[in-house]
Amino acid sequence: MSYKIQISGVSKTFRRDGKEVSAMKETNLSIEEGRFVSIIGPSGCGKSTLFNIIAGLTPPSTGEVIADGRNIVGKAGYVGYMLQKDMLLPWRTILDNIILGMEIRGVPRKEAVNRALPLMEKYGLKGFDKHYPKELSGGMRQRAALLRTLLYDRDIILLDEPFGALDAQTRLAMQNWLLQIWADFRKTVLFVTHDIDEAIYLSDDIYVFSSRPGRIKSKITVTMERPRKTEDMTSPAFMDLKHHLMELLSAGHDEEAQIS
Repeated sequence: MSYKIQISGVSKTFRRDGKEVSAMKETNLSIEEGRFVSIIGPSGCGKSTLFNIIAGLTPPSTGEVIADGRNIVGKAGYVGYMLQKDMLLPWRTILDNIILGMEIRGVPRKEAVNRALPLMEKYGLKGFDKHYPKELSGGMRQRAALLRTLLYDRDIILLDEPFGALDAQTRLAMQNWLLQIWADFRKTVLFVTHDIDEAIYLSDDIYVFSSRPGRIKSKITVTMERPRKTEDMTSPAFMDLKHHLMELLSAGHDEEAQIS
C-alpha cells in the first residue's frame, strides 16, 4: 500500500539548562491519501512538536518524514500549516491575507485574486474581501486563515487546534464548514485537538498520544458513515467511542501520576 505521508522512527529531544528533555519518543504514522486524521493527547505530549517536524520547522532527533516518496525533513513549505491563532496580518485586507500564500509562491496577483474570490463566495466570506481582520469575528477570521492555507495549494494540511479558542456554537459551525471543504478538496488532513467530540466527528482515524515524552498509545478508526451530521454526536456508536477514548486518555494521566 502506498501512503501519502509516513513518519518513521521520529523522536525529539531538546536541550534545556544543560539537560536533555525528551519531548517525543520514537513515533510511527502511515497515512493514506485523502484521510482526515486527528491526534489527541494531554498538553505537552509532543503533538505540536510532531507538526513542526512534519512542516520542516524543527529537525527531529531521529527518524524521517516521507511524503509522496520524498524525505521532507527540514523542507519547509511542502505542507500547509495552520495554527490555533489565525495569524492574519492586520494591515492587509481579508482578500490580501487569503492570497498571501499564493503570492509567496510567485502566483501573479490577478491570478491569485481570481482563484480566491470564488472560494470566498462559496465558503461564507462573500463581501468581506475589503474588510480588515479586526472587523471580523473569530470564526470568520479562522475561515479566512483556513482558505489561505488551502490556497497555498499543498496536498497535505496540518491543522493545530484551529477551533480551540472559539465558543461551542461557533466551533460546531466551523467543524461542519471544515468537513464541507474537506469533502470538496479531499486534502490529506492531520488535525490536533484536545476535544474528543471534535476528533470523532471530523476524523477517519484518531491517534492517541501518551503523556510526555509522547508516544502513540493507540490508533482508532472511526466507522461512522459520511457525510457526518450533528445528530451523530448523540448516537450510541459515537458515545461508545467517546467513552473508549476517554479511558485511553485517563490511563495516560494515571501513568503520568505514577511517574511523578
